[in-house]
Amino acid sequence: MNQAAIILAAGQGSRMKSDLPKVAHQAAGSPMVEWVVRAAVEAGVSRVVLVVGHQQEVVRDLFDGAVYPIEYAVQTEQNGTGHAAQMAETALAGFDGDVFVLVGDGPLLRGEVLKKVHERHVESGAAATIATAVIPDPTGYGRVIRDEDGGFVGIVEQKDATPDQLRVNEVNPSIYCFRAAALWDALGRVEASPTTGEFYITDVPALLMRDGDLVEVVAVADAHDALSVNTPEQLAEVDAILRTRLNQSAGAGAGGEG
Repeated sequence: MNQAAIILAAGQGSRMKSDLPKVAHQAAGSPMVEWVVRAAVEAGVSRVVLVVGHQQEVVRDLFDGAVYPIEYAVQTEQNGTGHAAQMAETALAGFDGDVFVLVGDGPLLRGEVLKKVHERHVESGAAATIATAVIPDPTGYGRVIRDEDGGFVGIVEQKDATPDQLRVNEVNPSIYCFRAAALWDALGRVEASPTTGEFYITDVPALLMRDGDLVEVVAVADAHDALSVNTPEQLAEVDAILRTRLNQSAGAGAGGEG
């Protein structure tokens, strides 16, 4: 089945204390957004749409001459993740497969996680499949809300969460897979957050469930997969984890040749 990926890469990242777009900062020798593109391609994605905005020419230059199947969509105003994803609809007009929506500041994402998400998505026949992760400190992440029976209810952004919801440790690492038609239809119905005025991609699953569509939730991500970068300190943490992974991979390769 055809797979595409929308990677949100338009943010400024003011907390990085740098003039560079956030996703252009390097982790283990490559721009953060490139790690996300690699994971998508490893998972079998044939089309990648980067949603660019702030200093978009810098992000485009990162992939000048690259072998990846990159296309671009532009978000001129920072109106939230739902609005950013919607900017890719024109680029993917007529696409009839499954669409991942990912964030460009999550360089620890692994292709194997995306494969597991897509496998469950296809097997279940879901309109949307979401990866979740349980982490010790969920600060800053959207919380995965479940009912008394453990069934998925929705995702609540931290800014909109109640005190009880803030205590939830199951988080949304921003790894989504949608049927393309379901995604575009729901995005057109997302309402602005009363708190921030932004349009959130996280509102899409609840809209689909309201329509009677199946939304699958898969706990295949781990705490590292969930890490996104907002500060120089977080970038240093992610850089160290990536370098450890690369060293372990190189060691395994060397061991297998003997």
